[in-house]
Amino acid sequence: MPPLAGASSGKFADHHSFPMTGTAPLLLRAARGEQVERPPVWMMRQAGRYMKVYRDLRDRHPGFRERSENPDLSYEISMQPFHAFKPDGVILFSDILTPLPGMGIDFDIVESQGPLIQDPIRSMAQVEALRPLQPAESMPFVGEVLTRLRQSVGNEAAVLGFVGAPWTLAAYVVEGKSSKNYAVIKAMAFQEPQLLHKLLDHFAESIATYLRYQIDSGAQVVQMFDSWAGQLSPIDYDTFAAPYQKKVVDLVKQTHPDTPFILYISGSAGVLERMARTGVDIVSLDWTVDMAEGLARLPEHVGVQGNVDPGLLFGTPEAIRARIDDTVRKARGRKHILNLGHGILPGTPEENGAAFFEAGKSVMDRLGALA
Repeated sequence: MPPLAGASSGKFADHHSFPMTGTAPLLLRAARGEQVERPPVWMMRQAGRYMKVYRDLRDRHPGFRERSENPDLSYEISMQPFHAFKPDGVILFSDILTPLPGMGIDFDIVESQGPLIQDPIRSMAQVEALRPLQPAESMPFVGEVLTRLRQSVGNEAAVLGFVGAPWTLAAYVVEGKSSKNYAVIKAMAFQEPQLLHKLLDHFAESIATYLRYQIDSGAQVVQMFDSWAGQLSPIDYDTFAAPYQKKVVDLVKQTHPDTPFILYISGSAGVLERMARTGVDIVSLDWTVDMAEGLARLPEHVGVQGNVDPGLLFGTPEAIRARIDDTVRKARGRKHILNLGHGILPGTPEENGAAFFEAGKSVMDRLGALA
């Protein structure tokens, strides 16, 4: 295996200076499995369309790639929920497709349509023409934003980085856009598996390089989204998703063994045990599996994130509190990060987002101290 570009000793690059005094952020301590006073809380897609301040910025800067690739805008958007709600985690505002141009795959994100790949990958020649990812050269804005976030929040919150997993990236670049049935990539999987495996392997190495870069730039916890792996049968998950998830995890852990690693799959109830076997530290549950049942299916050493239904945030503050209490009660005694089971939905009342964070931070007042 060729060495990964950007491989490091697992320590921050010398030119970064981060506040290191005092207690580590709550989310980082919890993700490491330390005893904590309460489960930390953040929300997937916490910076986004449900917030008026974001919609106002989007009106001034309508292009998604501008918002995510201009470091000043990405930093500002990443900090919007921190200023509003003080979550325990601040996540980079970006997209799972952001590294693609650095590999030679152009894309755009069209409002109301989603991602569009200009030249979908359909041949071995296209795969062989892909470049190894050099994130410091092709995406310096990501490193800049993560460094600024880390310096800004100090120990008040953990800084999270994230990537898309190889199968999900492949699904986008082969289909050319979002899909309802994934017929194009499944046809490739079953007709030309060698082609697909070569593409997945390229993505695994590049994504590992990208995560190492994010950690060296300031990310303290990282999450991998395999959004579309839930569309695979278990046998095909074992063939086309899990081995490449595991390869990313293994490569990152070689140089950054102490950085907690979260894996999220939408519609993952059928593959929870398989997710745990990839070597991740934390499995992020969606809301289609009961928290207690999900934990019973996962090894004791594997933590859990989630898993409140984002639709609940259209309900009342009382309903939000009751569901958070139920979720945390069922997860007691295990490594747990409170989150939604998917991203917060556009149109969610902003005050209900605030209610979610308030209820999460005060949950132990209602349930009593952790045993």
